[in-house]
Amino acid sequence: MDPAHKALLRTHRLELSDQLMVSDTIVPFLFQEEILTAGNVEDIEAQATEKRKALRLLDVLPNRGPKAFHCFTQSLDDYSWLRDSLTHQLHANTSPGQHDEHRFPASLLLTKVPSDRHLSRLASRLGAEWESVLVDLGVCAESVYRCKADHTHSTHTAALSGLVLWRQRNGKKATVQKLMHSLQNVGIHTSVMEEVMMT
Repeated sequence: MDPAHKALLRTHRLELSDQLMVSDTIVPFLFQEEILTAGNVEDIEAQATEKRKALRLLDVLPNRGPKAFHCFTQSLDDYSWLRDSLTHQLHANTSPGQHDEHRFPASLLLTKVPSDRHLSRLASRLGAEWESVLVDLGVCAESVYRCKADHTHSTHTAALSGLVLWRQRNGKKATVQKLMHSLQNVGIHTSVMEEVMMT
């Protein structure tokens, strides 16, 4: 799946899981289109609630190939407002002539150290990939584990504590550019960082 599509599903993860009833039409359609395997369907349907089923589907989709996002939007016939929202957001993030890093002034990329507010926003968007981002940034595995152990009930707080630790240790070298490179290295679209910095 394209990194931009992954980022979009991650950004709208809670909104989608709150509204989608995936068992009725979405999962069968994705199985029919060979996006999901029988094992995937069984895994999703084994979840206890509709919300958990939707969350599990959103976990599986990014790893189901280049057609997965397109087929997913096709499956949203009963949720046209969500499909329109995703499509609109995707086009807004990938306007012609704009390239990932060049949407920022070069001086911002090279010298800007993200604030606590920026890091908090980023932490809320990272989800399960926060550990991979921190390791790519050079935070040792022991420190990542400590962040996780100290904040077992909140992924956001664990991710934020790790990002703050990285900034403290690197000082002026803890730039937006470094963050964007690490996001790209673990497969997260840079539009996530753009949203964090521009809102």
